[in-house]
Amino acid sequence: MPILCRPAVMVPEHTIGMRETLDLARELHADHPQLGLVLQLIENTGVHKRHLVRPLSETLRHPGFEARNATYAAEARQRVPEVARAALAAAGDLRAQDIEAIIFVSCTGFLMPSMTAWMINNMGFRNDTRQIPIAQLGCAAGGAAINRAADFCNAYPGSNVLIVACEFCSLLYQPSDRDVGSLLSNGLFGDAVAAAVVRGNGGHGVRLERNGSYLVPDTERWISYAVKATGFHFRLDKRVPTTMAMLAPALRALADSHGWDATALDFYIIHAGGPRILDDLRDILGVDPAYFRYSRATLTEHGNIASAVVFDALRRMFEENTLEHGASGVIAGFGPGITAESCVGTWAAPAGRAVVPPSRLAARGSGRS
Repeated sequence: MPILCRPAVMVPEHTIGMRETLDLARELHADHPQLGLVLQLIENTGVHKRHLVRPLSETLRHPGFEARNATYAAEARQRVPEVARAALAAAGDLRAQDIEAIIFVSCTGFLMPSMTAWMINNMGFRNDTRQIPIAQLGCAAGGAAINRAADFCNAYPGSNVLIVACEFCSLLYQPSDRDVGSLLSNGLFGDAVAAAVVRGNGGHGVRLERNGSYLVPDTERWISYAVKATGFHFRLDKRVPTTMAMLAPALRALADSHGWDATALDFYIIHAGGPRILDDLRDILGVDPAYFRYSRATLTEHGNIASAVVFDALRRMFEENTLEHGASGVIAGFGPGITAESCVGTWAAPAGRAVVPPSRLAARGSGRS
């Protein structure tokens, strides 16, 4: 079965903290009739810090859609190669020539040809490398990329697929958007580039055993872009935080179809669009909050980094390195549609790694309540 190897993640050097975000909201929207609500919502996200591809002073200016997209292209070409090479190394010192397909996901800029073509031309990938760009699944694209990579490896046994998630959410800032959803988004989203390899043979990480997609009917407008002359205007319906009640049954069904109990897994890598998503899933499944520590840490330290969230949460799980061989878990991304892209699998530990006794796992706060 395909194995998802350790991701590599890069966050840009420019940062903004919670206090600065709140001060900016007070300064820029002092006359907003719902400013108090906006400030409370931003504080409730629990996002302590976010990273930006450009200094804050530049981010707050809107030079036009053309200039914004040019910045996206330049930043992607500058930052993607290092992260992609790190992912290849983490997958067992693979070379670009060992990759059969590249899946590139992003919802924060538009390029045609895709970045996949640029990577093939500039990074040593073979000319017959399959290109699979995914541009319109938003935050769900991280989960979708993992699922499509697994599907590819199952269809072409022994293949290796490189996934790259490139999200520069700060380039979508629209100074004229003053609705509550937009102002909340200004305090929630951050920038990151992530990459990971799914190997058809070899490697260690998460063995991808089954995947599924689910769309909540009649929610197309809940997360969307209004495309205008000034670029992409993010639209967030106030009902979005309640969607876990509709998506959790899909996670249960996926686990059930694999003969597993979704309430009794060993790891949960969940796209943290906001704290309400994690809180609701915790309550619905009856899972100890410690099981969401990787996703919550990503939200706290980087904000919502769109399709890159699941890879950063996975990176943290790899770094903690406490799972026993064969531990079961789920990876899930949620985004526009409302769409869920989920998979279940088991932990394939590196050969010879000492197993951490369950008593030590419990002592670290990892056990169920």
